[in-house]
Amino acid sequence: MKRYRKDITTWVLIILFLTILIIIYNEQKNNRYIEIGEDTPPPEELDPVVAVKTSQLLKKSAQQDINVVITEKVRSIKSQNELYEQGRSSDEDVVTYAKGGESYHNYGLAVDFALRNSEGVIIWDINYDGNNNGESDWFEVADIAKQLGFEWGGDWNKFKDYPHLQMDFGLSIRQLKKGLRPTHEQKDKGAIN
Repeated sequence: MKRYRKDITTWVLIILFLTILIIIYNEQKNNRYIEIGEDTPPPEELDPVVAVKTSQLLKKSAQQDINVVITEKVRSIKSQNELYEQGRSSDEDVVTYAKGGESYHNYGLAVDFALRNSEGVIIWDINYDGNNNGESDWFEVADIAKQLGFEWGGDWNKFKDYPHLQMDFGLSIRQLKKGLRPTHEQKDKGAIN
């Protein structure tokens, strides 16, 4: 009988502990995210923090004599599906593994970039050193972006997406599809400055 009580007490404590963890998690989630609903249409503009950080990236890169061009911001579901088909239904190279709704571009949380060379031509040459400092301008931009809080697609293991920068704010694609979005209250608000 004593062992039975001990087992029940242990399970009650475990359940209580898990309940407290769930409550704490939901409180944090509620402070960090807002639920706008699954049926809400995708945004047409970049998330405000991503937009500010993108502007900062352009300024900081220019200070290093690197001319960065943002080639893509928010992408529609239709455009994402068209990109996904590239290399699958044509002889072109595959440029993405994300279908419509599976890219952070679809939620205003990602940008793509390229470089403008000294002749004014937009290039995607990751070895280009236009500021002649002995380092790849592309990788210098990626380092600046990471310092600003972006995740760089060039760091990915399976598919290197060198032009891609994103800020997921702890949200998965699955959560974004369900209608969760960052609120940017508290710590993220300070990140805008």
